[in-house]
Amino acid sequence: QLQLVESGGGLVQPGGSLRLSCAASGFTLDYYVIGWFRQAPGKEREGVSCISSSGGSTNYADSVKGRFTISRDNAKNTVYLQMNSLKPEDTAVYYCAAVDAPTVQAMCVMAPIPYDYWGQGTQVTVSS
Repeated sequence: QLQLVESGGGLVQPGGSLRLSCAASGFTLDYYVIGWFRQAPGKEREGVSCISSSGGSTNYADSVKGRFTISRDNAKNTVYLQMNSLKPEDTAVYYCAAVDAPTVQAMCVMAPIPYDYWGQGTQVTVSS
């Protein structure tokens, strides 16, 4: 069974940091583009960051550039999202998603539509 599981969310004060993990089971992430998305209450799901299957290409939403860093460890079958300088507006449920590289021509895609596999989400709350 193909599965993605996010972890690492929680409650943090403004200016704090969290590292989210996205672990895959049932398949290897080596040939998949991975995206991180978030959805706040009453808002559309938005792309936060993505990383190509090789890890050589990344992309970030303007709202998180310079604060978030995506990385992958294919040996551990895990993708990470390091989040620093967190702001209250970063509060949301964070999801990771995977799409096989040929589907998106190995390109890093920030839109939810092409992604086939989704995790259950992890809550991130930034509040004092």
